[in-house]
Amino acid sequence: MGDKVSRHSEWYVPRFGPLWVRTIIGLTFWPYTMMNLSYVIIGSMLSAQVDWYRVLLISAVYMLALGVAAHALDARAPNKPWASYLSDKQLLLLAASALAPAVVISTYLVETATFLIVIAVLEAFFLFAYNAELFSGRFHNDWWFAFSWGVLPTLAGYFNLSSQISALPFLAAALTGFTAVVEISASRPYKNYKKTLQASSSSPTILERYTVKMLERILKFLVATVCGTAALSILARMILL
Repeated sequence: MGDKVSRHSEWYVPRFGPLWVRTIIGLTFWPYTMMNLSYVIIGSMLSAQVDWYRVLLISAVYMLALGVAAHALDARAPNKPWASYLSDKQLLLLAASALAPAVVISTYLVETATFLIVIAVLEAFFLFAYNAELFSGRFHNDWWFAFSWGVLPTLAGYFNLSSQISALPFLAAALTGFTAVVEISASRPYKNYKKTLQASSSSPTILERYTVKMLERILKFLVATVCGTAALSILARMILL
């Protein structure tokens, strides 16, 4: 379990503390999970009426199901970043522990939100099809990632509060899906560059260091922009209400 090629050096993982704590924090990819929750909030704030209790509940669903369960399932493959630090049983237990309350909360929410049922079924499908790489990994690609991780959460936030069909939430979902494409397009090469540099015995070139820094900066600004948009949307609704 050497740290030669490790993601504990990621910008969002603390440099101090017990290894298992740092591993759990890294496993959740919390800045990107916060982006996902921001999509839910952005969609929620587009509803004519805002029920803050239901917004809190659906945010909890995505925090548990995507932030923890999906990432735990994704890490099960031997070549995934955290598989060397948590056993397969530990990852399955972590996924099940997060997924169980998420299912309970979702069941409660869909009872009074008809269109949310469709999104819940789709998200459940992608939770396993993408992260567990079912169907020979057919759905484990950037576009399905953007759809399940960027488009559906925005629609889920909206339809959790509204049963009215309008163009606005779908336009917003297209934009959040676009930011998800940008995120995955930057994070994949960033991860590969970091992995290559850590595994290399030679010193990185100036170009390599610059590329890693620029990709990291893109990811940081993207997270800040999406989360900031969600925060402003909450503030706007609170003022309007």
